[in-house]
Amino acid sequence: MNSITQDMKYRQSIMKWAERFSVPSAARKFNKSPSFIYFWRNRYDGTIESLAERSRRPHSHPNQHTEEEIKFLRDMRKRNPQCGLPELWHKLRKRGYTHCIESLHRMLKRLGLQGEKPGKERKKYVPKPYEQMRYPGERIQIDVKVVPRRCISSRSEGLRLYQFTAIDEYSRIRYLGAYDEQSTYTSADFLLKTYAYFARKGVIVECVQTDNGFEFTNRFSKGERNRPTLFERTAAELGIRHKLIRPYTPKHNDKVERSHREDQKRLYDTHSFHSPADFATQLARHQIRTNSTPMRPLKWLTPNQKLKEFAMLGLQYV
Repeated sequence: MNSITQDMKYRQSIMKWAERFSVPSAARKFNKSPSFIYFWRNRYDGTIESLAERSRRPHSHPNQHTEEEIKFLRDMRKRNPQCGLPELWHKLRKRGYTHCIESLHRMLKRLGLQGEKPGKERKKYVPKPYEQMRYPGERIQIDVKVVPRRCISSRSEGLRLYQFTAIDEYSRIRYLGAYDEQSTYTSADFLLKTYAYFARKGVIVECVQTDNGFEFTNRFSKGERNRPTLFERTAAELGIRHKLIRPYTPKHNDKVERSHREDQKRLYDTHSFHSPADFATQLARHQIRTNSTPMRPLKWLTPNQKLKEFAMLGLQYV
């Protein structure tokens, strides 16, 4: 016996009271049933160790696996290491195995034979450390945000609006585009306008990073996988490298995704739009406001100030 628990001491107190007075008296005193006291009195031999809890697991079961069946399972798993559970169970039943598939699963798990896979285990994905940008235009993230329908006036029923966003990873300066269609044509038009916008600020766009949406690439298109989209052809004509993020990993486009969350709070939760022209006007004002807002990653400089700081320090493009 490793330790004496409080329950064991409590049962010993009941046993001593029952010996001194009676079982009914102990039942009233300790608020226990007489059958409970009789049960422990039959076990009690005068030592507190005899009042310890014992395993309630049955010693045997009429439907448990026999030693012959366990040996049979080991042999079958050894001969069929690649079989899944249903296929293995089907083969066992052909050879006289009578247990259900749930019982087979529990026994294989107990024996350490379940889930064995041949070959090397799949390596856990470890993201690469973030590559800090050294100058404006080195890489720009582009994404699309669908404008919530509740922001569109009821008079414009059926109208869909989309916000195209380009954000420079170095200065965090953004260019926003208002469109009523999400396609490779609008994304290519937005790329041309983005290139011109940054060029007016003296920034050369070298790389754009997007997700794997069909407005950017045919990477996951069944019939046109190797056919470049208009967006990709436009990027090639402008001499811009197009980088795709890992599929289903929006955190790789974290800066533009974060900016969209801020847009939701600052613009879409409080504004409504009556037409595409009205949306474009309000989005342009929002762009001016966000590019003039201090940001913690920029040490509380605004994106415009960060871009001017780069020019004032006389830094050169690498």
